Amino acid sequence: MMMREQIEAKLKAAFEPVLLEVVDESYRHNVPAGSESHFKVVLVSDCFTGERFLNRHRMIYGTLADELATTIHALALHTYTLKEWEGLQDTLLNSPPCRGAGSIA
Repeated sequence: MMMREQIEAKLKAAFEPVLLEVVDESYRHNVPAGSESHFKVVLVSDCFTGERFLNRHRMIYGTLADELATTIHALALHTYTLKEWEGLQDTLLNSPPCRGAGSIA
């Protein structure tokens, strides 16, 4: 199973998302082809209701702990409740540039 699919499966099971988008952004970084090491996740779930962004991210980090310890180098997270997401419909969600060693501009 590809890393993107593995991330999707774990996040679907843990958060029952209204919307889930997992994008492999490894091509934007100075890594070998097929690395599957840099991802952007857009996750809309009512599981986040009442949770601050930091705790939302911790929830995801806990779900993906094994992948973060071995394969995933960077994970850009965009986490929303359905109400928050509805207010962002025309907003472009870009990941920050990689600041790691060996990145290219």
